[in-house]
Amino acid sequence: MTQLLIDNKWEVIIGLEVHAQINTASKLFSASPTNFGAETNMQVSFIDAAMPGMLPVANHECIMKAIKTGIALNATINNRSIFARKNYFYADLPQGYQISQYEAPIVGEGHVTINLDDGTEKIIGIERLHIEQDAGKSIHDQSPIHSYIDLNRSGIALMEIVSKPDMRCADDAVAYINKLRSILEYIDTCDCNMAEGSLRVDVNVSVHLPNTPFGTRTELKNINSVRFVRQAIDYEVRRQITLLESGGEVIQETRLFDTSKGETRAMRSKEDAHDYRYFPDPDLPELIIEQNIIDTIRANMPELPDAKLSRFQHDYGLSAYDAAQLVADQATATYFEDVVVETNSHHYAKQAANWILSELFARMKKMDISHISNIKVTATQLAALINFVEDGTISGKIAKNIFDEMMDSGKKCADIIKDSGLQQISDTSAISDIIQQIITDNPKQTENYRQGNDKLFGWFVGQVMKATQGQANPKIVNDLLKQYL
Repeated sequence: MTQLLIDNKWEVIIGLEVHAQINTASKLFSASPTNFGAETNMQVSFIDAAMPGMLPVANHECIMKAIKTGIALNATINNRSIFARKNYFYADLPQGYQISQYEAPIVGEGHVTINLDDGTEKIIGIERLHIEQDAGKSIHDQSPIHSYIDLNRSGIALMEIVSKPDMRCADDAVAYINKLRSILEYIDTCDCNMAEGSLRVDVNVSVHLPNTPFGTRTELKNINSVRFVRQAIDYEVRRQITLLESGGEVIQETRLFDTSKGETRAMRSKEDAHDYRYFPDPDLPELIIEQNIIDTIRANMPELPDAKLSRFQHDYGLSAYDAAQLVADQATATYFEDVVVETNSHHYAKQAANWILSELFARMKKMDISHISNIKVTATQLAALINFVEDGTISGKIAKNIFDEMMDSGKKCADIIKDSGLQQISDTSAISDIIQQIITDNPKQTENYRQGNDKLFGWFVGQVMKATQGQANPKIVNDLLKQYL
């Protein structure tokens, strides 16, 4: 795909529809709980099952969190919005329609800024955010002759965040999803757990030659992994280009991404809005949001990722790359700041960032720990380890070994140092005695060094470290060796 763009032959147009589950305890129009993993059909009210005579009542918390999300997306909040019926017939949609929003959504146009790997930024437009209820789930693998329905998800509140077609490659799409996840987690409106279906992505893809109208788009439905979004886009772009270059025609359709084969396949022809026969839901009044409510939410917004990114660079002197890595996940950003506070010095902020981004992340990957909240090393203990290195109590090499044990056992670094006798030797008198003995025992190497073989200096350093079992202060060793040699 990258080569095609460089050759200026095909341009790729991508827009995303992200379905984010609002993290409330009850559903959008009923009091049924929303716990993940509950027993089949045990979180279903008469409203969720579309029993006759049941009337929906909008969940106040869902409305407030949608407004909060719109503000975080730099979007217009509409004082008036309308719930509409989106009519289609699936077995897991008991009403025969979905309550959504169409012509008058609660949130209008906005934008987010994405950070790309090459250090550049790009603005992605937001078309709208509307609230809608989720459908149930069809289960096809429990019987060879029957399909079953689980309505636990039926009626769960979703925010559908529709981007403008501003993305031009899979990298843009991945950066956009990651930024959106970060924002939603910071403002606590969605837990963004893609494995549990809290965040799902529909990808619209088309290709066209430069200076020609946009091509026919296909929709890749319900992708639940950032990695799969990338794979699906790359495959679909190649498929459409191959089809067009062979004289074929791309048709407007919904496709599924087969994760086992790494390819997309047709699901159904893609409907247009008029196919859903939208009309205002007669059971729900217009949603009127007074401006003072919006203003109050705006005034109480938490610090967002972009603001934190700027602050980390300004206050802690971090590079844009390091700050972006720390800020991407709210728990990681909090952990970093806690470490800095516990070291009692902003001067150690860069050391804290290095330990987290290099040493901690590498060990988390090796130990298959997916999130920083699951590690055994507290911010206080990592700060103590950094302080021990900076004051010369232990060397950086020893610190890494201690950190391994801290990650495995959760023990305090001070206890590990005490129990293992790993405290760094900084006594110049003791190190001097060892150096003089090594020089006396190795006259040939000493003479060769003094005659200009500078490479032997490293050999002497190694002998001292070996004699002290790696516990001698490297700086003191280097200084004294230069003096005695």
